Amino acid sequence: MAQKLELTQEWDKVFPLSEKVNHKKVTFETQYGLTLAADLYTPKDTKGKLAAIAVSGPFGATKEQSSGLYAMRMAERGFVTLAFDPSYTGESSGEPRRTASPDINTEDFMAAVDYLSQLANVDAEKIGIIGICGWGGIALNAAAADTRIKATVASTMYDMTRVSGNGYYDSEDKEESRHAAREALSKQRLADPKAMAGGVVNPLPADAPQFVKDYYDYYITPRGYHKRSGNSNDGWRVIGTQAYANSRFLYYINEIRSAVLIMHGEKAHSRYFGEAAYKYMVEGKAEGYNVVGKPNPMPENKQLLIIPGASHCDLYDGGYTELVAKGEPKNMIPWDKLEEFFKTNLK
Repeated sequence: MAQKLELTQEWDKVFPLSEKVNHKKVTFETQYGLTLAADLYTPKDTKGKLAAIAVSGPFGATKEQSSGLYAMRMAERGFVTLAFDPSYTGESSGEPRRTASPDINTEDFMAAVDYLSQLANVDAEKIGIIGICGWGGIALNAAAADTRIKATVASTMYDMTRVSGNGYYDSEDKEESRHAAREALSKQRLADPKAMAGGVVNPLPADAPQFVKDYYDYYITPRGYHKRSGNSNDGWRVIGTQAYANSRFLYYINEIRSAVLIMHGEKAHSRYFGEAAYKYMVEGKAEGYNVVGKPNPMPENKQLLIIPGASHCDLYDGGYTELVAKGEPKNMIPWDKLEEFFKTNLK
């Protein structure tokens, strides 16, 4: 039996609630018997059945952060939207906490589609998804598996399976490195299977790479800190992503027939994930992929958007000209483009 959740009812997002939308907390179940917590956003003063979008990510974040902002902004533009906490994270069920699984996480998206499909004000033939950061790769895997998903956006995406198995920029893409990692994780399972790896580096070293500084500025400062976010606090289980390293999310994305938009910042350290995923999705081959597949049967509805000047975390909330969300908003998230993409492909 799925777990009954005790949800926080007061507004506790890192962004203010828009006056243009209605909001309520909801729950839904996955086929694995887990109960997921979500925020349902609906545009005010609308009638009839609407197109809908499920949103999740970044990996290690919660619905009170970036995914909630995306959901709310798209609801302002006329969509019913659902920002959910993945299994084992945030307010969703699952023990031990902060555990990841390629199949369970893909199911999270498909269960969200199940939920939206059954709402009276949603047209079940017009459902899309948005995956942010690590959930961008999961979104592509869900789109490859579930033909009910008619349009997919992967924003500032990571391929968590590729980085888990190959390291950053494929620097550890060799048997010896993978064996050493497997050996360490295998020992960890007996030593302390619930040990946490830690969230974003805190305190921040002065010589930290720029992308680590960007993560710190989003997850640790008032700009994006949330008490239920693993990235903002004690992180992820050390063995929590063990299954990712021996899997590959994007094996069949060259067979996705529905519409896909992959968008990345020009200056994002993660940009190579999005560019390679797009190339493999369209051509069936790309750097970082050991397999060679056939070209996509419907390449005409696949798009890659590189946003000039944007960093990885600029696509979490739009970015700011100064640290800690000070200065002026940079407005790096192309909301008009997202609205156009979904309205074109969910019609």
